[in-house]
Amino acid sequence: ENSSKWEEALQLFSMMMQSRVKLDTIAFNTTISTCEKGGKWEEAFELFGMMVSGELEPTVVSYNSAVSACKTSGHWERALQVFDAMVCSKVEAKTATFNATISAC
Repeated sequence: ENSSKWEEALQLFSMMMQSRVKLDTIAFNTTISTCEKGGKWEEAFELFGMMVSGELEPTVVSYNSAVSACKTSGHWERALQVFDAMVCSKVEAKTATFNATISAC
């Protein structure tokens, strides 16, 4: 069941984009998190990249979801890069951020 939720989330996200609905951090964060939970780290990371390169500022939730996606897929180097980017952007890390980054290593 969880495996199909990421597909549904991406479909809805795509529909929002096509409908020219203004995407906010909640839409991105929810979709990134759903992809991460479905084991779709590449999709999660692509969405995170879209968010970073767009007009939206990632939140601690955004960074946590991206780090968790890297952790789930075994990409510890990328998890550290995301954590470093978070520090550079002056977003305050939370306990969950540290835990996910440590677990990724």
